[in-house]
Amino acid sequence: MGKNVLVVDDAAFMRMKIVKLLSDNGYSVAGEAGNGEEAVIKYQQLKPDLVIMDITMPVMDGIAAITEIKKVDDGAKVIVCSAMGQQNMVIQAIKSGAKDYVLKPFQPDRVLEAVKKQIG
Repeated sequence: MGKNVLVVDDAAFMRMKIVKLLSDNGYSVAGEAGNGEEAVIKYQQLKPDLVIMDITMPVMDGIAAITEIKKVDDGAKVIVCSAMGQQNMVIQAIKSGAKDYVLKPFQPDRVLEAVKKQIG
């Protein structure tokens, strides 16, 4: 069975693109979340192998969500997705425990490379 990934982004079309990319390449999508708060809850319910998370979201941003997920599971693997020009937020996300980052608009190969590096 493929590795399970939780996809978190406030834009439904971005989630759809990532879900399709992962599914087409043999990964299972455990679930989706539209903000950081949902992501923390879904992480605890689904226990995915990996989380792909947007940084800028309503309710709770990606950085806060990473911090919360890391409290629950120190070994959590998170890749952040960020728009160009958000270097400071990417650095914060990495300091909070993100393992890698992908810039938006993302290159499919770069996303797959980051995923493969984390969960094979």
